[in-house]
Amino acid sequence: MKDAKNPAVAPARKRVRNPEAHRAAILDAARATFAERGYRRATIREIAREAGVTHGLVMRHFQSKENLFVAAVPGASDVEQLVAGDPATLPERIAQGYVTRMERGAAGDPFVALIRSAASNEDAAVKLYTAMHERSMTGYLKVVSATDPEIRIELLGAQLIGVTFSRYVIRRGPLVALSPGQLVEHLTRTIRAILTT
Repeated sequence: MKDAKNPAVAPARKRVRNPEAHRAAILDAARATFAERGYRRATIREIAREAGVTHGLVMRHFQSKENLFVAAVPGASDVEQLVAGDPATLPERIAQGYVTRMERGAAGDPFVALIRSAASNEDAAVKLYTAMHERSMTGYLKVVSATDPEIRIELLGAQLIGVTFSRYVIRRGPLVALSPGQLVEHLTRTIRAILTT
């Protein structure tokens, strides 16, 4: 039996520090928050709360909301994985990867954040577009061998942003009625035409 005057004190538990896990949680929360609320209305405190960390930890990792916004863009490694493989099946992989990603979580997707943020903060939208453009251009230039590859890659991005706006942001028009499989089929044909003809 424990002495009431001198109760056994449980040893203090150390908080586990995992900077990589914290950073990943912050980026996931940022993608979802920016996509849902746009750049102007999203706050660092809201993102920190969603990530389960402090405002100070977010600032320690990213220094500013603008830096966090740009960091939330998928990295070049995501594009590298997508373009790896047979160039002949690249249009199918792009279409399937895009539709799978959007159907699973359009609310946190950078395309949605770009569209919503353009309406509220042009400067932030330009920064996000620039980051997305640079990261995708580097990967796609390695596999797009047709003439004018930069223009083709730009048209690919415009195509996907347009589909994002119609199907996943305003949710209006005939694209909304398509099943994911039908959307993949249509997109594959369009992407093939953009990249190869």
